[in-house]
Amino acid sequence: MNAGRLLVRVTVAPALLVAAWLAVALPLLLAGVFRPGPAIALFVPVAAVALWLGLRTREWGRQWDEVPWWPVAAVLAITVAFLVLQIAMAGEQIVVRRDPASYVQFATWLKDEGSLPIPLMQSAFGGPDPALHFDSPAFYQHDGAVVPQFMAGFPLVLALGGWIGGTHGMLLAAPLLGACCVLAFAGLVARLVGPRWAPAGALLLALTLPMLYVSRGTFSELPAIVLLLGGLSLLHDVRRDGGWTADLKAFLAGLALGLIVLVRIDGLRDVLPVLVVAGLWAARGRRTGYWTAGGLLLGAGAGLVEGYTLSRPYLSYLGSSLNPLLAIAAAVVVATVVMVALLRWNRTGLRLRRLGSAVARGRLPGAAAVLTVLVMAGFAVRPLVQTVRREPATRDDEMNVRFIETVQRIQHLAVDGTRQYSEHSLWWVAWYIGIPAVLFATLGAALIVRRLLRGRSPEWLLPYAVIVWTTVQVLLRPGITPDHPWASRRLIGLVIPGLLLFTVYAGAWAARRVRRLGYGPAVVRGGTVVGVALMLVPIVITSAGFLVTRTEQHEVGAVRGMCDQLKPRSSVIVVEQSTGDRFLQVVRGMCGVPAARTTGGASPDDVRRVAAGAYRAGRRPVIMAARPEQVAPYGTPEHVLHVRTRQDGRSLTGPPGGTWGLSMDVWIAEPARG
Repeated sequence: MNAGRLLVRVTVAPALLVAAWLAVALPLLLAGVFRPGPAIALFVPVAAVALWLGLRTREWGRQWDEVPWWPVAAVLAITVAFLVLQIAMAGEQIVVRRDPASYVQFATWLKDEGSLPIPLMQSAFGGPDPALHFDSPAFYQHDGAVVPQFMAGFPLVLALGGWIGGTHGMLLAAPLLGACCVLAFAGLVARLVGPRWAPAGALLLALTLPMLYVSRGTFSELPAIVLLLGGLSLLHDVRRDGGWTADLKAFLAGLALGLIVLVRIDGLRDVLPVLVVAGLWAARGRRTGYWTAGGLLLGAGAGLVEGYTLSRPYLSYLGSSLNPLLAIAAAVVVATVVMVALLRWNRTGLRLRRLGSAVARGRLPGAAAVLTVLVMAGFAVRPLVQTVRREPATRDDEMNVRFIETVQRIQHLAVDGTRQYSEHSLWWVAWYIGIPAVLFATLGAALIVRRLLRGRSPEWLLPYAVIVWTTVQVLLRPGITPDHPWASRRLIGLVIPGLLLFTVYAGAWAARRVRRLGYGPAVVRGGTVVGVALMLVPIVITSAGFLVTRTEQHEVGAVRGMCDQLKPRSSVIVVEQSTGDRFLQVVRGMCGVPAARTTGGASPDDVRRVAAGAYRAGRRPVIMAARPEQVAPYGTPEHVLHVRTRQDGRSLTGPPGGTWGLSMDVWIAEPARG
């Protein structure tokens, strides 16, 4: 195998493997039999078939046969170095405070039980009691059970890591998936810009703080990025194939892109352009358009089925934003079908082809390039003309308001918890990739749209449409609590990789222009190296402090120690809010012990009544809280968990830097039998 073929194949293999795993795991979960034996037994042949079909290429072309080994070696070296660094710096977020730990607890339940929902186990407390409830952040109490908040795709991936290596196996899945993101991005750069530019793309993405951040914790953006970049690369490869090879590869690519919805419900927005472009291919008589659309609809449909059967409370919570998205998606499907029907009608298709030729010869390509620059300029000046606020509508919104106010006080800012800071979204991007990269990305996007409207570079149509569609929407409305580096997870999903792809394209365009001016290869190569190095400077300045700083440590050992001190047949009753928020599902899932929390108005007599009910059920009631005086009224306090570590800092108006202290304590007491 030559270097080019290796680069093509290795950069799409992660997406094929993730898609194969999800295709096997979801039906088992829906059937309530998600267990290691059947899952792995089905995954091995499905993965083998997916790799065999997805990596077959009938026609490689001169571009790939002449690739030297150094770009491939550089990409692999960057990927491995990134993986090693991230494994060394990986966090241990398993106590529920934000999404990473919520995903770990979701995956822990799937790993051990293999089914949903999570039973309340009220009998362990003597039956239903008005003083008890069983929900906690990211875990809803719904229809007599506990339902995890998020889509099941990422927990299904993490569960595989849990079967292999326990809790640490799940945590180390994040660095591994992060390395796959870097590899997949290098593959897309190689296809669209050139193989020799792949190392630059990999290095630029790997050193951005958001990429480092999300791959040290279990963030759902990781498998979504792998599927998205890998799926786009697979569709690019379809152009070189023909016959059934192209059809099946197009189906696999569409399936990988559609399964993003199973990982992140907002992925439905990101893949809508794929359906439209697939419709254009179908209208031009390319069978791969139908196969791409079929795979896409199957994958997205699987995600929606899971969401409305196993994650319905989460989708109901998102109703104000999800329902319009579903309506838009339905409209896009209908419009695409109508478009295909019209374009397949010869007279209409002929007129549109004539129109396209006229557009290519007219002023529209130049106008679109200018519009691209104006849109980016509009985002840049947006803070001068707009201040985005959001009034709280739910309990979670009110908690976010209080959190933002706390950060504002710490940073000596004007206190206004309704501020969303969304008007600064383009400046967020500039913090992480630098102003030079943003300018080059704008140039690259303008150049690409001009070429597309002139009928050139058709391989860019789908990636450009997906990147621009998603980037504009995310910059307009990030839809996330605006503290950094937390909010950077919204940018790493596609905005930062997409803009870096445009940046590298603009760099390659500039190198070609220099070469045409008559400068020799040595000058061009030296200038390219210097240019990439200059792009790296602002990226490294922002990420340098984070690069070698470990946060979120010691939680796994502390939780294991707490679980060891809970006696057999315990029933845990949490009587303090923050401990209930953080540890209710931890106790239920990782300790394997029934757990409930008291309502806000519960009295000590209510707690004793529940404890007596647990004794009658043949169990040991355990009262749990954060401080000894909170459990002392019920028995002798016992200190079962103590964590002192550092967490990532919070920043609202500037690049993130530094860490904050984090401490957690858990005390328990066992009431005397009444």
